[in-house]
Amino acid sequence: MGPAATLDFLTKLQAFTPAETDQDHIRVIADINPQVPDRNVPGSGAGPVLAEMAGALRGAGADVLAIACNTAHAHADLIQRASGLPLIDMIATASSAARDTGAMRVGVLATKGGLKLYREYLAAQAMGLVTLDPERQAAFMSVLYKIKGGDTGPEARGAMAALAVELIANGAEAVIAGCTEVPLVLGPRDLKVDFIDSCELLARRSVAVCLGLEPVPAMPG
Repeated sequence: MGPAATLDFLTKLQAFTPAETDQDHIRVIADINPQVPDRNVPGSGAGPVLAEMAGALRGAGADVLAIACNTAHAHADLIQRASGLPLIDMIATASSAARDTGAMRVGVLATKGGLKLYREYLAAQAMGLVTLDPERQAAFMSVLYKIKGGDTGPEARGAMAALAVELIANGAEAVIAGCTEVPLVLGPRDLKVDFIDSCELLARRSVAVCLGLEPVPAMPG
């Protein structure tokens, strides 16, 4: 899923691992499967495919899961129950980081499915969600698919920055990159508020969990 975003995640995972030799790095088993049905299309059947992939990763030796796709977290429970593996929750991680900035209203650049997840997680921590209006949300999706198609040039960067600025103008005190393609064209220097890279945070937590610096997440009850 999102091959470029997944490679970005793997690069960050490697960069955040404190290692002096090859053997100091954590073992990573990645399934980059662009044939997963589009997570942005309701009823596409992505959940069972993701669950099957997770089961195969367990069979290959994985102990814990990380998904470099925010929208796919809608299937988190199914994925964990089917595979028997705990998941490092990207949505929870980014939402907690937003809370730590002190923001009360948080803008999120994400798909409709991703926005639904963030709305729930942010509300649970007494924060409000700031979104784009429907027309500009459609513009976001257009830019997103251009990035997926390999366009990370000045036009895509400018368009994404403009969308983030709109969220700030609508009252966002921090902005979450709620799609893992967003950080491919947008960064902290582009905004005047805190920029929260969900992919970077997931990579940092993955390293911490695998090195035993934080507990392995609990399985769903």
